Amino acid sequence: MDNAAIHRLTDADTLARAIGSAMFAQDAASQGLGMQLKKISPGYACVTMTVRHGMLNSHQTCHGGFIFTLADSAFAYACNSGNQNTVASGCTIDYLAPAREGDHLQAEAVEQSRAGRLGVYDVTVSNQEGLRIALFRGKSYQIKGEVIGGLESRTRGDPA
Repeated sequence: MDNAAIHRLTDADTLARAIGSAMFAQDAASQGLGMQLKKISPGYACVTMTVRHGMLNSHQTCHGGFIFTLADSAFAYACNSGNQNTVASGCTIDYLAPAREGDHLQAEAVEQSRAGRLGVYDVTVSNQEGLRIALFRGKSYQIKGEVIGGLESRTRGDPA
């Protein structure tokens, strides 16, 4: 990224969008599953995916692993939205309803807490009718480095 582009990233929303674009460009797993990053802002991300035939289990419903992956991707974008490299330290998921072939799933990740290097994020996965399919909670841990190098850190609670 050139210096002129770096200087244009002056507000947190613009920074989050640049981070989302940079991450998605390198995210072969999400791309391979047909996911789309619909929205990102500080501590928030919305990622969508359509359930394809190859995602169905023997019950002809979406395999839980694909739903987990969708939620985990939204979590990753939300917890990295401040430009500090952040990874998952633990995740749980509760499945509430089945997703079926053709369903358009949306995972919305929302930061619940961020203190020092630790964060907690809740992700709600729902279908095109607004039916909640799953609830996911991810715990994050900030590691060294930035998603986009050379930018001043914009994260809240950044350790010294």
